[in-house]
Amino acid sequence: MHASRNGTVFGRGSWREASRIADILRKETIGGALLLAGAVIALVWANSPWSSAYEDFRSFTIGPAALHLDLSIATWAADGLLAIFFFVAGLELKREFVAGDLRDPRKAAVPVAAAVGGVVLPALLYLLVNAGGATEGWAIPAATDIAFALAVLAVVGRFLPTALRTFLLTLAVVDDLIAITIIAAFYTDDLAVGALLGSLVPLALFTVLVQRRVRSWWLLLPLAVLTWVLVHESGVHATVAGVLLGLAVPVIRSQAAGGPDAGPGLAEHFEHRFRPLSAGVAVPVFALTAAGVQVGGWSGLTSALTDPIAMGIMLGLVVGKSVGILGTTWLVSKLTHAKLAEGLKWIDAVGISFLAGIGFTVSLLIGELAFGEGSDADDVVRVAILTGSLAAAVLGTIVLRIRNRTYRRIHEEETVDANADGVPDVYERTDEQDR
Repeated sequence: MHASRNGTVFGRGSWREASRIADILRKETIGGALLLAGAVIALVWANSPWSSAYEDFRSFTIGPAALHLDLSIATWAADGLLAIFFFVAGLELKREFVAGDLRDPRKAAVPVAAAVGGVVLPALLYLLVNAGGATEGWAIPAATDIAFALAVLAVVGRFLPTALRTFLLTLAVVDDLIAITIIAAFYTDDLAVGALLGSLVPLALFTVLVQRRVRSWWLLLPLAVLTWVLVHESGVHATVAGVLLGLAVPVIRSQAAGGPDAGPGLAEHFEHRFRPLSAGVAVPVFALTAAGVQVGGWSGLTSALTDPIAMGIMLGLVVGKSVGILGTTWLVSKLTHAKLAEGLKWIDAVGISFLAGIGFTVSLLIGELAFGEGSDADDVVRVAILTGSLAAAVLGTIVLRIRNRTYRRIHEEETVDANADGVPDVYERTDEQDR
C-alpha cells in the first residue's frame, strides 16, 4: 500500500489496520454486488417494452415544494443518497490519515500520489480527444468506484494480498475526495452565498457536538439534514455536505497506538452504522436510477461509442487511470528508492490500476452535472461509462488471474497463526520491525 520505513512499496502494514480493512471490504463487496444488480436491472428495464415506466419512475417528483425540495427520484438518489456515500468516504478518509497507517506521511505518499495521477491523466486524455468540443466532461473519467471495484475483487481476487486490497481502497477514498472537490469547484453554476454561509451554522453546531462525543441522533440528525438542505439550496452539489460532515467527526488518535483509550471512537461508531446503509441502499439505488440507458441496438451502440465524448471517457477510464496510477506509483518508488514488497511484481500494480478505472457511481454523477440530465450527451455519457468500466474490470481481472497462484501462496503465509494468539505471525513480525 505504501512506501514504508524499510523502503518497500505495497508493504503489509499493521494487523490492526489489515483487520479493519478486511471488515470494510466485506461490507463493500456486498454493496458492490447490489450495485451491479441495480445497474443490470436499470439497463434491462430501460431497454424493455416497459422503458416508459422506467423514465416515469426516475422522474417521479416527491418532497416539500416550499423548501425547494420537490425533487425527482433520480435527483434524490444523486443529491441525497450519495451524500450518505460521501459521508462514509469522509469518515474513512479521516480515519486513515488520523489514526490509520497513513498517518505516517511516508506511508501515505504512494496512494495519495497515485490517486492524483489517476485523476490528472484521464482528464488530460479526455481534453485531448475533445479539444475545442465538449470539454465540460473532463472530470467524468477521473473517479474510481469503490463498491464496483471491490465486487470484482471478491470474484477474481479472493487471495489477493492485503496490501494490494488496502492500496485500492485507500486510493479510491482519496480519489473520491478529489472528485467531490472538483464537483464543488467546477460544477457549481449559480452560487447562493447566503445559503452557503448559512450552512456553516448547523455544520459548526454538528462539529461541536461530535467533538464532545455526543451521539444523540435526535440532535445530530436534524443538524446534518439542515446542513444538507442549505448546501443544496446554495447551488453547490449537496453531496459536498456529506464529506464535510464526515470530516467533522473525531477519531481517537490513541486507538492507533493501542493506548489506554483504545476502542471504537465516534468516527468508527458512525462508520459502523452508516456503511451498510451506504453500500446496501444508497449506491445500489443510485445505480438503479442512473444506469438505465437506451442502447438502441447495435447501430445505436456503435454511434454512441464513436462519439468524441464517449471516446474521451473510455480512453480516460481504461488508459488514463491505469497509466496515471501505475506511472505515479513507479515514479514515487524511484524517487524514494523503495522496492516492491517480497513476492510482488509491477504486474500486480498493473492489475490494481486497471480496476481503479471502474468509474461507475461518481462518474455517472459528474456526467449528469457536466451535461445535464436528459441532454443529448446524457445517453452517450452513460454508455461510455458503462463500457469503459466494464473494459477496465475485464482487463484487471485478466491480469490478476494470471498471478493467482502467487497470491494464494502469499495468502497462506498471511494467515498462519502458529501461537494461536489471534494475530497472524507475519503481522507480529511486521509490527515488531516498525517499532
